[in-house]
Amino acid sequence: MTGIIPLKKGENITSFFAVNKVRRIIGEKKCGHTGTLDPNATGVLPIAVGGATRFIELLPTHKKAYKATFKTGFCTDTLDIWGTVLNETNKKATLEEILNVADNFRGEIMQLPPMFSALKKDGVRLYELARRGEEVEREARKCEIYTLEIGEQGEEFTLYCECSAGTYIRTLISDICERAGAYGVMTSLERTYACGVSIEDCFTLEQL
Repeated sequence: MTGIIPLKKGENITSFFAVNKVRRIIGEKKCGHTGTLDPNATGVLPIAVGGATRFIELLPTHKKAYKATFKTGFCTDTLDIWGTVLNETNKKATLEEILNVADNFRGEIMQLPPMFSALKKDGVRLYELARRGEEVEREARKCEIYTLEIGEQGEEFTLYCECSAGTYIRTLISDICERAGAYGVMTSLERTYACGVSIEDCFTLEQL
């Protein structure tokens, strides 16, 4: 079997687990994903099967899209709700305050990669260093935000973003909230587009 399986990854499983599950379902030893999703994130995870694994690097990666939710008033070491709370205040940003600063994050921006990420420093994953309580110097990286829409849903804010590869939505949310004068953390994340695949075209593990 050779091709791309457009998988919709569920919550609380790693991308590695998802690939292994697909491998067992279809009986194909050679399988590989096209871009890691965090265990708590859901959404588009294209999986190359058989001979297609040789062409993963040729898939289009210049554009990705995400839906997320976030809260303000506290921050964590991972920049999301699953981390350890570092600071908490009574100051919470309003939607108006968030929208007033949003224009600063459209187009080309510089972004500092979070410590809890898969990037390597001297051959070691940053998240491995972070788990040991170490923080190292990182270089800000250029990324591009093509579309940024922010709304309100109950006690949380909603965010839709189309962006270049390498953009960290957790960092984007944290930076927007900081510019608005408040702490902020991501509370959910769904990738809706990646490698030319839309979430509407994806299958869950259960469907496979």
